Amino acid sequence: MPPERPSSWTVDSDIEGIDLDPSDFGSSIPLKKVPNGDIFEASRAGDVDRLRYLLETGINVNARDQWDSVALYYACLAGHLDAARMLLESGAICSEHTFDGDRCHYAALNLKVRKLLKAFEARPPPLGPLQAALRETFFGCAANRAFSEQAVSLFLGSGLASIGNPTYDIFPPDVVFFIQGRPIEGHRVILSARSPFFKKKFETDWKGRREVRFSKEKLSYPALYSLLHFFYSDRLEISVEDMEDLVRICKVCKCESLQKTLEKELIHQKYAEYKALRDVDNSQKRFILQGSSLLEEERLPAAMNRILEASLSNSSRNHKLENSGHSLVASLGALQIDEFVDDLADVCVKVDKKVFRCHQVVLASRSEYFKARLSRMKEFNEERDKFPLDKLPCLEEHDLSMDTFEKMIEYMYTDSLKEIDRDQAEEMFDAASRYLLFPLKRAVADVLLPHLEMVSPAELCHWLMLSDM
Repeated sequence: MPPERPSSWTVDSDIEGIDLDPSDFGSSIPLKKVPNGDIFEASRAGDVDRLRYLLETGINVNARDQWDSVALYYACLAGHLDAARMLLESGAICSEHTFDGDRCHYAALNLKVRKLLKAFEARPPPLGPLQAALRETFFGCAANRAFSEQAVSLFLGSGLASIGNPTYDIFPPDVVFFIQGRPIEGHRVILSARSPFFKKKFETDWKGRREVRFSKEKLSYPALYSLLHFFYSDRLEISVEDMEDLVRICKVCKCESLQKTLEKELIHQKYAEYKALRDVDNSQKRFILQGSSLLEEERLPAAMNRILEASLSNSSRNHKLENSGHSLVASLGALQIDEFVDDLADVCVKVDKKVFRCHQVVLASRSEYFKARLSRMKEFNEERDKFPLDKLPCLEEHDLSMDTFEKMIEYMYTDSLKEIDRDQAEEMFDAASRYLLFPLKRAVADVLLPHLEMVSPAELCHWLMLSDM
C-alpha cells in the first residue's frame, strides 16, 4: 500500500538558512554567448560579458521589451545568479510590491534566486554622491522626515528603501508648501532646477515668500511629496493608487519625461493581474523609478548643471565687494545683485580676484567644511530682513586658485568633471581633502586615467600619494 500523501506541503526549516556563496553563482542551464544580443537576450542566456558591456554603455536596466518583461525577469527565470546580481547592482527594481519585482519573485527558478532578490530588496541600489547628499538634506527637514517615517511604518517589510539616519537640520528649508494643512519643506534652487513651473513661480508670484498654501482640495499630498523627493534624489517611490494624481502634477510642473514614463506605467498597472492574489497578498502596491530610466537631460546632475552654468555666467562679470559691517561676517562682503535673479544664488564665494555666485544648500549638502562655515551665518540669515534685498552674503577663500575652485563646484553640483589640466591634479587632490569632499578624489583620478601613459613614474607616485589611493 503506497504511503499516504501529506495533506499540505511544508518547507524544510533549514531552507531559511540558505546562504549564497561563490559556488552558487552558476547557471542551472548551459550558458551561451550572444555577442550581438540586447540586454534581454544577454540576461536570458546568462552572457555576463555581453551584459557587462551593455550596462557600461549606460543602457536602461529597467527597460521593458515587447512582451512587457524586464531583463531581470529573464535572468531570474533562467536561474542565472551572476547575471541577476549584475543587474541588481546596476539598479534593477526587485521590490516584491512593484509590478516588475513581483514578476521576478514569482518567476525565480529556485530558492537561491529568490534569496538573492530578497537580499537586494532589503538593500536597494545605492544613490550617487550628489543624489545621496541632497536626499539626506530633504529628510533633514522635520516635516519631510515625519511623513517619511509614517510611510515606512505603513509599508514595513514591503522592501521599501529605508531613509537611514539622516542628520537633522543639515540645511533649513527656504520654502514650505502646505497642502490641506500638511507641510512639505524644500529649497528653491533644487525645485527650480527640476521644474520650469517652480522656476517661473519663484521668479514671479512666489518671489520672497517663505510659505505657499495650495487651496485645491484635489491636490494629493503623497503625490506632491513623492515628486519633491524625486527632485532631490532621482528616485521615485509612490503608491500605485497615487500615480494618476502624480501624472496631473507632472503636467502642471512641466516634467514631461517623467509624465510620459508614468502614463506608460499606468497602462501596465491597469492590466497587471493583482486581483488573483488578493486572498494571499492584499498589501498596497508601489511603483519605483530610478532616474537612470529617464533621458540624461532630465536627471538631477543635468538639472543642477544648468543652474551651475547660469551662476558661472553671472560670476564672470566684475563686481565690487563692500563691507557688510555685520559682526558675524566680519571678513565678508555684500554683492549687488540687481540684474541677477535667474540663478537663485544666495551666497557668494570670493576666490582670488573672482566672485562665484553659489547656493548654500548645495555647498552645505556636499561639504562638511561649507556646512560648518555657513552654519555660523545662521543668525545673519535670520536677521537678513534688516539688510537691503539686493545684497548677498559672501565668503572668502584663500590659498586656492580660481580654476580649481570652479572645477570643485562643478563636481559638487554635477557629480562629474569634464576635464582637468594635468597641472591641476595636485591642487584638486588638496582641495578635496581641505573641503572634506573625498569622492572628488575618485572623480579626479578617473579624469587623469587617460594621461597615465604620458606621465613619469615619479609624477604618478606623487599623484597616488596625494590621493591616498
